Amino acid sequence: MARYSLIALACAIGIVVGLGAYTFVYARGASYLSNDPETCRNCHVMQEQFDAWMKSSHASVAVCNDCHTPHGLLPKYATKAANGFWHSFAFTTGWFPDAIQITGRNRRVTEGSCSTCHADVVAAMPVRSGDAAECVKCHRSVGHLH
Repeated sequence: MARYSLIALACAIGIVVGLGAYTFVYARGASYLSNDPETCRNCHVMQEQFDAWMKSSHASVAVCNDCHTPHGLLPKYATKAANGFWHSFAFTTGWFPDAIQITGRNRRVTEGSCSTCHADVVAAMPVRSGDAAECVKCHRSVGHLH
């Protein structure tokens, strides 16, 4: 009996690993480990954002990961993994809005990137204690022309 359970477990693990590997290859998963902005338009819904970034002032100084992932190695890849999972889930199930919307967490990551790269400007801003800068309120089209 235990032998059949082991065989069933091995088969289940093999199926999961096989499907995962197939999906990773089919979805060009390795490309998401890079900093190449071309990767962001693997999804057809990102073409408009990619084109807008190419025309923006940031195209010559920043790639997608510079703004949309934290700057530390582990936080960067944890964010990429979480976003990759949820993006894959949304596109596989069809549960995504027609107009792409940034999540609260990803907005905070992006705002943090603005504050890091533009620290001298942010330091000169009169900000009340406890308030965080919300760059995209005034600079909505800086990274992606809207």
